[in-house]
Amino acid sequence: MLGRLILQSWRRQHRRRLLAVITIFLAATLVSALLAVSLDIGDKMARELKSYGANILIEPASRSLLPQLLGESVTVSLANQDALDERELPNIKDIFWRNNIMGFAPELDGELIWQGQRLPVLGTFFDQPIAVPDEPDYHTGQRSISPYWQVQGAWPQDAQPQLLAGQALASRLHWQVGEQLTLAGPAGSHAFTLVGLLHSGGKEDEQLLLPLAFAQQLLGRPQQVDRVRVSALTVPENSLSRKAREDMDALSAEEYDLWYCTAYVSSIAHQLEDALSGSAVRPIWQVAASEGVVIQKIQLLLAVVTLVALLAAAMGIASLMTSNLLERAKEIGLMKALGAELWQIGLLFYAEAALCGLLGGLLGCLAGSGCAWLIGQSLFGTPLAFNLIVVPVVVLLSMVIALLGTWFPARQIARLYPVEVLHGR
Repeated sequence: MLGRLILQSWRRQHRRRLLAVITIFLAATLVSALLAVSLDIGDKMARELKSYGANILIEPASRSLLPQLLGESVTVSLANQDALDERELPNIKDIFWRNNIMGFAPELDGELIWQGQRLPVLGTFFDQPIAVPDEPDYHTGQRSISPYWQVQGAWPQDAQPQLLAGQALASRLHWQVGEQLTLAGPAGSHAFTLVGLLHSGGKEDEQLLLPLAFAQQLLGRPQQVDRVRVSALTVPENSLSRKAREDMDALSAEEYDLWYCTAYVSSIAHQLEDALSGSAVRPIWQVAASEGVVIQKIQLLLAVVTLVALLAAAMGIASLMTSNLLERAKEIGLMKALGAELWQIGLLFYAEAALCGLLGGLLGCLAGSGCAWLIGQSLFGTPLAFNLIVVPVVVLLSMVIALLGTWFPARQIARLYPVEVLHGR
């Protein structure tokens, strides 16, 4: 009987029912698209924010700890006495969160002589292949972790005697791209080709940058590295990560396991310290904290827009159902006069609303997946993943807002007196 009443109602008022479905459909489309974006935007935004640079710094333990105990002046005396071993660098991609390591670049500082002038140099990887298990074509270096570097000309090849010059240094010495520079160091000399000018906005603007192997050879420091900058995908900090940051020993066994198995910047730094002997690893908090704040604010904005869409849809449904009640007043009065209970009449309205919510929610999920795909393509160049958990959530929300929109008109039904309605008042 209930099904026949619903079917007859849809036949007589199909335009109004279609309008209700469209209202819910639009809301469900927006909600499903925003949910899909919110679920996948963390990784996408984290990748985009890698343009800020590396967020983890690896140094020799003595250089990190002794200056704090004995003063900054000891850093200079330690410059050639302690270093990281280049042969351990592949261990960076052997930790639990190896897939979150976007790239890394070792750095070696020193001074070389050009035409009697001592110039600061930085040996590093630009796009160096590294032997990593299960990743036969893995390359890493400054090109991947420092996308904000602006290079006029070409990037050096790590296996060739090529270099970059900071724009400030090149301008002072009147260098141009293509010049041949002979650099001399404690362990010999070598001719290099200047292939590009670098503008980074940092100290690199006053340095010469050359492949790490050539810097080690000229400085007489084979297999040595002063520090390693690592770019890793991380999740924003919360109370657990801040607790671990303050005192790791205060974590319980369960908290430690959860912290270790979550991609916090502090847990990744901890694993890297275990992977590289004699190292001290610390997050670069200026970068790591800003990434977390940006992602959290974007997700909060998406949540607010979703809530507004749900409220707007609920108000639209309430308006439609109220006008529907006025049009069907005589029908409701007749059902009351024939002995229909109030809950039976309310059930009819709620069933109609739930059906509108179900149809609008399902259609909205289909349209929302397409919107999420377009958002991903336009903003990130890759489609966003549409998680299937979005479908039941959106359908349930669609039915809830349809039922909530029907609640006020259903209350009005109780105030209708059959004799007045049938009399036309």
